[in-house]
Order: sequence, then C-alpha cells, then structure tokens
Amino acid sequence: MTRIVLSRNERSGRAWPDDAYERVEDARDLVRRRSDPRAVSQKPPVADVDKNALLEPLHRLIGLSEVKAMIEELYAYALIQNKRRVHQLRSDSSVWHMVFTGKPGTGKTTVARILGQMFAALGVLSKGHLVEAERADLVGEYIGHTAQKTRTLLDRAQGGILFLDEAYSLSRGGEKDFGREAIDTLVKGLEDRKDDLVVILAGYSQEMNDFLAINPGLCSRFPHHIAFPDFSESELMQIAVRMLETREYALSPDAYIRLRHALRRSRESLTFSNGRTVRNMLDRAIRRHALRVVEERDPSREMLMTLCANDLRDVDREDRARGDKARDILQSVVH
Repeated sequence: MTRIVLSRNERSGRAWPDDAYERVEDARDLVRRRSDPRAVSQKPPVADVDKNALLEPLHRLIGLSEVKAMIEELYAYALIQNKRRVHQLRSDSSVWHMVFTGKPGTGKTTVARILGQMFAALGVLSKGHLVEAERADLVGEYIGHTAQKTRTLLDRAQGGILFLDEAYSLSRGGEKDFGREAIDTLVKGLEDRKDDLVVILAGYSQEMNDFLAINPGLCSRFPHHIAFPDFSESELMQIAVRMLETREYALSPDAYIRLRHALRRSRESLTFSNGRTVRNMLDRAIRRHALRVVEERDPSREMLMTLCANDLRDVDREDRARGDKARDILQSVVH
C-alpha cells in the first residue's frame, strides 16, 4: 500500500502535475532497485545466438571436460537471463569475475578468449576482447604511479576480459611494495566496472588460494573458480598431432613413439608445462628436420612434411635440465 504525504505545495492548494505521484514512486522504486543486492540488470536483450557456432572453438579443444561443462553452465545462465529480459522478467545483475587455476599450458588463456567472444554474443560484455596482463603492467615505480597504471589497464579492458596471469605476484613484494596498491585499485575497479568488465585471475592453485586470502574483498568478488587439470599422455599426443597438422607436418611411426616417450618423461619434471612443452619439443624437431632435409638436392613433398625419429632425439633434454635445476633449488631451500 502506498502512503501519500501531502507536501507544502498541496496544503497551500497549489496544483501539481497529474503524474507527480507516479514520478515520485518511480524514483523510490529506482532507489530500492539500486540498493537491492539482487539488482535487476538494465542491459537490453540481444538476438538469439547459434550455440553450436559460438561454442565450437571450446569443444574443439582437447580434453578439459570439466572446464567445458562449467563454460556450458555459464552459457546457459547468461542465455536464460537474456531471454528473461526479452519477456520483461526480472534478470539478475550477475558478477562474472573468475579464477582459473592450473599449471602453464593447460589452455587458460585460450578459454578466456573464447569466454570473451561468448559473453559479447550474449550481451554480457559490449566488446569481448581479451587484454592479457602481468605484475609489471599494474605496479608502478613511485607513489601514485601504480593506481594510475592499474586504472589505465582497466580502461583498456573495459567491455572485455582482463586476464591477469600469476596474480599472486602482486602480493610478493613486502609491505613497502606497490603491489598492494595495485590490489586495492583492482578491487575498487571490480565493483565500479562490473556491468561491462570481466576480470580473470590465473595461476597455480595453492598460490592463488593464498593470494585470495590476503584481501577480504577479493574472494567474494570472484564467484567462479575453474580448475584446469594437466593433460594426460594421450591428450598431449593428440595436441602434438593437431599442432603438426596445422603446420603441415606429420610424424613417422617411429617418430610418434619417440615423441610419446619424451612426453612421458617430461610429465615427471617440475617444469612440465603441458601444451607449451609439446610446442617446444615440436619446434626443436622441426629445426632438426630442416637441417637434415636442407642437404637434399630436390626433396619430395613427403620428405618436406615428415618428421623422423632422429629429428626427435633428446627433444626433452632442455626440459629435463630445467626440471633438474628446479629440483636442486627446491631441495636446497628445504634443507
């Protein structure tokens, strides 16, 4: 029931416009909506989208079944909120900020880019572009510089996704480090820009959990957590074959076996980085293939395309050396 209080104008007999009370109620309703934690989204509905075409890049990725299921869930929620707006039903003003955890090379950046395109198609974001950043892009060299750099970065990402890799590096500089200022500026930007910006923090699982605990405002602003597992040996080989197909190369049967053995050894290394490790191995093999084939006077098409077992000799040597060095450093710290 609406309670009407007569104003001084009404008591004095002065006439008010016919829609005055309606405008007052509209204003009160706006105040209630803005103060309601379940604030109604004011974004206009968008046209229907082709789900298969939109998510095809996601489903082409090898493995990542749980990640794909989570993205499907986010897609369904965003789409239904959009359809509710079409029918003038209440739609929640959602917070889409996320945390991606996992080792390097597990597809975090690729999935973030796909999310940007998906959110743009569904009207969650106005542009959907991806801005990748790290500590150096936020932290300045003097007082006030960090806040300025962080706000500039947020401006660049407005309408899209800001992907902050190894976000926990912001908290590793000590009390006098400007990283804390970057965190505080970022937290404020999350709230001020939540209607047209998605921020994704990425990094190793344990380090990310520790980072979110240092600022009470951080964890609550990142409601979506997605874990990216290591690829299996079989999945790594599928990734290798696809990478080679894209570059118009192929493995001989012996080369296939040698690459599989190399990846099996590398998966036990402390510096193993999934898809990046595969790419590095193939780059070395392709360079050795070039050295071998360049001696041929008139190489055939098959020779130009086929990697043999000898091209893949010791392709994991550099990765194993880095892993041994990392293990030595770790043991020296522990002991």
